[in-house]
Amino acid sequence: MTPGARISAAISLLDDALAGEPAERALTRWARASRFAGSKDRAAVRDHVYDALRQLRSLGWRGGGAAGRQVLIGQTLRDGLDFAALFTGEGHDPAPLSEAERAALRPGLDGAPDPVRLDYPDHLDAPLRASLGDEFEATLAALRERAPVDLRVNRLKSTAGAATVALARDGVHVEPHPLARDALRVAENPRLVAASRAYSQGMVELQDVASQYVCEAAGAAPGMTVLDYCAGGGGKTLGLATAMQGVGRLMAWDISARRMADLPQRAARAGATVEILDEAGVAALDGRCDLVLVDAPCSGSGAWRRKPEGKWALTARKLAQFPKLQDEVLDAAAAKVAPGGLMVYATCSLFRAENEDRAAAFAGRHGDWIGLDARRLSPLDGGDGFYMARFRRPGRRGRAPA
Repeated sequence: MTPGARISAAISLLDDALAGEPAERALTRWARASRFAGSKDRAAVRDHVYDALRQLRSLGWRGGGAAGRQVLIGQTLRDGLDFAALFTGEGHDPAPLSEAERAALRPGLDGAPDPVRLDYPDHLDAPLRASLGDEFEATLAALRERAPVDLRVNRLKSTAGAATVALARDGVHVEPHPLARDALRVAENPRLVAASRAYSQGMVELQDVASQYVCEAAGAAPGMTVLDYCAGGGGKTLGLATAMQGVGRLMAWDISARRMADLPQRAARAGATVEILDEAGVAALDGRCDLVLVDAPCSGSGAWRRKPEGKWALTARKLAQFPKLQDEVLDAAAAKVAPGGLMVYATCSLFRAENEDRAAAFAGRHGDWIGLDARRLSPLDGGDGFYMARFRRPGRRGRAPA
């Protein structure tokens, strides 16, 4: 594919995403139908689409409109590329810019309001400012950029040193990240990770460094009975398995069993033993767990770098619905905690209404529980936006969890 043809494909796919088709699904559909596109073509088109979604409004401001073509025109202008070489109208290249399109171009973001300049919906302005405070501008600016690729060393199978060497042999160069003990940040060739022996042999797992921090700080230890409530794909489940050193009982449950479909295979590769629970299994756990991790459903705003279409789909109504659901999930999860046990509440959200406010509301409803600690993480700390708060249930059950 020519560079212009890649832009044409990205324009069409971006229009599909803006019309409501998930970007990942659209890209997969296009790749399957476009056998002529090589791996470099597919990677370039993906980069165009996700960059456009991360900076949708500012690129549209530069390019003179909100449609896919204008956004990709804005991207081309931002990058200082030659329109005449890319928008040729020849073959599969996009048509040349019209006189009207050229007249609508803006070389920079002078005069753009903050939601345009920093790429977020107008209706999220007030809650973002209230939640982020002095870090508002820097955080929103960071969320406009591509997310780093982080790996977690799986200590059930490897060490940081051995994993680093194995990755380097396959062309993947990594560096330790200080936010989490087992974190390695990919410095070169992130697209080679999935094909590396270190990954296929379970020495490392793909996991954002902030998510790794949550697993490490949760308080899991060998011999515990641990439940990952709202487990999803099981990334944190496997992080908890490492903390437990393979000793104890580790369980995963999610209201959607489909989300956990790949977890047995992932656990086998990692050398971890995980019980996948159904409704009856989780119901039988009342008062029996030393640690329950609650990675609650949330806005996903802390992960907008990875899933940028989420910020454009997050309406004020949707945002307002999460706190009630999070309260219900927390209360249900709390029933699984044994006397003296721990419950950890976590979200990948930036909003106080989903984070500090929910922890305070839980403490208000359960006045005998002990609030231990809490931490908010943002992209300025190096990973996704995350929040976690730890609570201890009163009483004792044998030895109290650490």
